[in-house]
Amino acid sequence: MKRLELAVVGCGEIAGYAALVSKLIPQIRLAACCDVDSARAQAFARRHGIRQVFTDYADLLARGSFDSLYLAVPHDLHSPMILQALEAGKPVLVEKPLARSLPEGLEIVEMAARRGVKVGVNYQYRYDSGCYALARAVQSGSLGRVHSIRINVPWRRTQSYFDAAPWHKTLARSGGGTLLTQGSHFLDVALWALDELPVSAVGYTASPGFEVEVETLAHGILQTRGGTLVNIASTMVAAREQAVTIEVYGQTGTAIYHDLPFPSVKFVGARIKPQRPPGWGLHALQRSLAGFARWVLEDDPFLIPAASALPVLAAVDALYRAAQTGDITLAHNPFDEEKA
Repeated sequence: MKRLELAVVGCGEIAGYAALVSKLIPQIRLAACCDVDSARAQAFARRHGIRQVFTDYADLLARGSFDSLYLAVPHDLHSPMILQALEAGKPVLVEKPLARSLPEGLEIVEMAARRGVKVGVNYQYRYDSGCYALARAVQSGSLGRVHSIRINVPWRRTQSYFDAAPWHKTLARSGGGTLLTQGSHFLDVALWALDELPVSAVGYTASPGFEVEVETLAHGILQTRGGTLVNIASTMVAAREQAVTIEVYGQTGTAIYHDLPFPSVKFVGARIKPQRPPGWGLHALQRSLAGFARWVLEDDPFLIPAASALPVLAAVDALYRAAQTGDITLAHNPFDEEKA
């Protein structure tokens, strides 16, 4: 069996989850890790049986023995680190979002295409059983023409969320708050399901609960090129964390997704046999990691190549601009030339 020798960059909490899940994937072996905090990198290596340990990313690229990279680093490092990996010819799986903004994302996608190197984004909810079934029902036309989607992300974060990773507090480092960091997971699912680009937006943001630069509450409405209205409410200050819901309203049927206690989707007005996401796995993260490994090793299609994560970046950019300036139109839609 071919195995993907994977280097983990950023040895924090998210990387720890990915490392544990990777042990359930025969096609992945953790070959190296890198973190600017030497003690954290060494502890991560001991915990997960990794032999190669680095504290400098350039040194990892120059001297490390591995096939591909998994990046779990602050958002402002996504673009420069991915571009360096592409220069070195190394495929990358990066934690969402692809980058802080659409221009950064476009630069990554363009360079990846020029270099012929694969870049994937861990928008893992595309591999979630309920989200996948919902998206495929929309894409197959089983709900008829979809006219409305409503997304609610009522999550809760405490002060420790910002204290443990202070980069989350600042716009310069994070690019945004709850909409980009949490809500974009489910906005990505909606736009992927529709296969339509956003063309206009109305948005509002606020920062209740914390003294931070980023928003902890966001409400917005997008209109897609096909006329569908997508409504999203995302927060990290719910009194109690509750289930994420996605409601899709079509001309002939409705789909309602919940993520708790387990991912599920209910279809109303249409008889639909839910499709299952590709690959076996107990969790969406496991299927996403395994899917990336198959993509690199066998060229089996991955659900989230970097180019397919551009629409959600465009949508988030538009919602932020609308919240800041009241501008509701994408003055320059970067996809127009592509679709012309």
